[in-house]
Amino acid sequence: MNNHRIKSRIEFLALILLFVALYYLGRNLSFHPDMVEMLVGEVPLVFSCQLYVVLYVVVTFFVFFSKDVFWIAGAFVFGPYLSALLIWLAEIINAFVLFGLSRRLGRGFIEHHLPEKYRHLDDKMGRLSFFWLFLLRAAPLVPYRFQDLGAGLTKIQFRRYIAAVIFGSPVKVFWIQYVLAAVGMSVFRSPTALLDYFLANRVLMWFSLIYPFSVLLIVFKLKARD
Repeated sequence: MNNHRIKSRIEFLALILLFVALYYLGRNLSFHPDMVEMLVGEVPLVFSCQLYVVLYVVVTFFVFFSKDVFWIAGAFVFGPYLSALLIWLAEIINAFVLFGLSRRLGRGFIEHHLPEKYRHLDDKMGRLSFFWLFLLRAAPLVPYRFQDLGAGLTKIQFRRYIAAVIFGSPVKVFWIQYVLAAVGMSVFRSPTALLDYFLANRVLMWFSLIYPFSVLLIVFKLKARD
C-alpha cells in the first residue's frame, strides 16, 4: 500500500512538473494567426486541413493559451463550417491525450490523498450523466484543456466523457467559428467589434446567454446534496 502511495505521488509530481514546464515554454513562444495562415494557406486544401489538425494538436499541447490563435486563423482560412469540423476533430484527439495523461499520472494521487471531506464531490463527478457532461462541454466558459485534465483526475468514466466531447464540442466550436468568421479582421482593429456584432444580431446574442446559464446549472448540480 505504501508503495502505491509513493508511486502515485511521484506520478502526480511528474504531471505537475510537465505542465509547469509547458507553461513557461509557452510564455517564451510567440504565435499569431498570420503564422497559421501562412503555414496552411500555401498548400492544397486536402493537405492544409490535415496540417491544420496536426499543428493544432501539437502546438496547443506545448503552448498554453494558443488555441485562440488557431480558432481565429481557422475561421479566416477555412470559413466557419470547415474550421469548426477541423477543430472538433483536433479537440477529440486532445481529449484522448490529456484525459489519458491526467488519468494515468494523477488519478492515483487523488484516490490516495484526497481529504475525506472532498470525496463526496469526487463521487458526484463520477456519477455525472452524459447530459451534464454535454452541457459542460458545450459551454464556452471553461477551457477544454482544463476540462480534459480535470475529468481525468476524477471518477468520470472515460467513455462517457469522450461521448460528451464528441457531441458537445461542436455546439461551442461552431458558435465561436461562426461569430469569428462574421466579425472578420475587425476583431483586431476594434475592441468593440464583437459587441457591435452581437448588438446587430440580437437573436444570436440572446441564444449565447444559454451558455453561462448552462454552467450555472452544472455548478448547482455539483453542489446539490445526494
